[in-house]
Amino acid sequence: MKHKLSAALLSAACTHVYAVVNETLPDTVVTATRTAQSADATLASVSIITRQDIERLQAQSLPDVLRGVAGLTLSNSGGAGKATSVFLRGTNSDHVLVLVDGIKVGSATLGTASFQDIPVAQIDRIEIVRGPRASLYGSEAIGGVIQIFTRKGGGALTPSFSATAGSYGTFNGAFGLSGGGEQGWFNFKLNQQNTKGFNAKRNATGADLDKDGYHNSSLGLNGGYRFDNGVVADAQVLRANNKNMFDGNPNQSEGVQQVLGGSLKFAPLQAWNMILRAGSGQDYSNNFLNGVFKSRFNTQRDSLSWQNDFALDADQLFTAGLDYQNDRVDSTTAYTRPTRDNRALFGQYQGNFGAHSLQASLRRDDNQQFGGHTTTGLGYGYALSDMTRLTASYGTAFKAPTFNSLYYPGFGNPALRPELSRSIEAGVAGYGTFGKWSVNAYQTKVENFVVYDATFTPVNIELARINGLEGQLQTQLADWDINGTLTLQDPRNQVATNHQGKLLNRRATEAMRIEVAHDLGAYRFASSLYAEGRRFDDIGNTQHLGGYGLLDVRAEYRVTAGWLVQGRIDNLLDKRYETAQFYNQARRGLYFTLNYQSKN
Repeated sequence: MKHKLSAALLSAACTHVYAVVNETLPDTVVTATRTAQSADATLASVSIITRQDIERLQAQSLPDVLRGVAGLTLSNSGGAGKATSVFLRGTNSDHVLVLVDGIKVGSATLGTASFQDIPVAQIDRIEIVRGPRASLYGSEAIGGVIQIFTRKGGGALTPSFSATAGSYGTFNGAFGLSGGGEQGWFNFKLNQQNTKGFNAKRNATGADLDKDGYHNSSLGLNGGYRFDNGVVADAQVLRANNKNMFDGNPNQSEGVQQVLGGSLKFAPLQAWNMILRAGSGQDYSNNFLNGVFKSRFNTQRDSLSWQNDFALDADQLFTAGLDYQNDRVDSTTAYTRPTRDNRALFGQYQGNFGAHSLQASLRRDDNQQFGGHTTTGLGYGYALSDMTRLTASYGTAFKAPTFNSLYYPGFGNPALRPELSRSIEAGVAGYGTFGKWSVNAYQTKVENFVVYDATFTPVNIELARINGLEGQLQTQLADWDINGTLTLQDPRNQVATNHQGKLLNRRATEAMRIEVAHDLGAYRFASSLYAEGRRFDDIGNTQHLGGYGLLDVRAEYRVTAGWLVQGRIDNLLDKRYETAQFYNQARRGLYFTLNYQSKN
């Protein structure tokens, strides 16, 4: 029975979580609870994107991959490499916690991760967990958590190569080498992305009437070793250097996204597993106007974590640990406070009792600037049958204001208070001969919600309320694989001001994605329809952005076991649309890819 299977998987996570450190199984997630468990067993609403999914999408950027995930909408300022905001469950773009191999990343000044600069060629899989996870991860996880896992390697020595060419002067190339033995593994990957782009801003004038290109060069290194005594050590390096052209003042930037991390995993006792993890995420940016240096914004987030998992019995797991984080800013712009620490203690209980599942978590954060915050999480699941399960959850979260929001000269507001949220959720999921499906409904209320007033100054409003419904379906019809997602959300300002009842800006109220694919021997054909409803660019809802639909088609042919030829047409109907006012998006585009991976 399904609940018995869930219990068995939890038991396996308790006693053997490190036995598969080198081979993350497709149906296993670790982000929802900080422990390994079956995706079907987790009480959170989770989406998993594998390397195979990325390659079949023929995605050239991380935003390409994320578009269409249930509960997630995007806003982009002018094409590849341009500023991209991710809104998860209608919350602010800085309410999404982003991890790379367990290391917290993102800009301490902006408060967001540079999704557009994380090279998709370096990614092995992505886990998206919707709903608050502050009781496990701390500040920022109001809307959810997105964790990116880089390629791990292992197995026989395997070279790989890919090249993509297409519209807008696009050329991308990648070369990799992976391998390992019975106890060790490694992966090495070089990637280069280039596009001449298009004019980013439709109301550009004078010197800004040009193509705004983007270049990204990245290096990924990942390795580890499992010692005879059971200790597992691993380390990761991801560095991406980017050069970006855009419209405005400044109009050029050169940046670096870098993640350094490592961990030790071992079992002091049979029922006690321990993880020690340290890492650093850097977000560096130099800005120019027509080649003349204007400003520098370098931020660094260093973190340490000590996690202990105790198997109380085959069906119960208790987790406790400590987290430490330090954020630092080095900039040509003077910040009143350039650094701050955060220390935290967290605990979690997971248990299965026949058809019932329970998860409870508690965390206490001590922020150097804003003092103590306690967050909680509670989840419950009930298996109605072997194929259907009900879930319900409650969670609280908080978000410390960013350095820019507090201290940027002429813009910041040092009187800002931390944002506080409460969320409730109910869901039902199942599977059968027709496929897998799930529906989740939720409500999130955020006190001290940060918005930007008419002078573009960040201010707290008393309350924002977000109601939402998400649906997912995977099925097959007449030998065609069909995947669909639906997002309906109503994010509104609840304060009795001139903006009471107005929609929160730049996030669509409706979104859906339908993908169909068919395998025919060595050939594969696929098509995707993605649509979004209306949105507004401002908090007063005066700047309207219309809904749109995009139709993409893809095909691939496996020439031999190692060689694959792919082609895709994006925006087949050549739709003109905007996700941020005045900023153009790509029209119809044609791309071809040649892939090689040695088959040993």
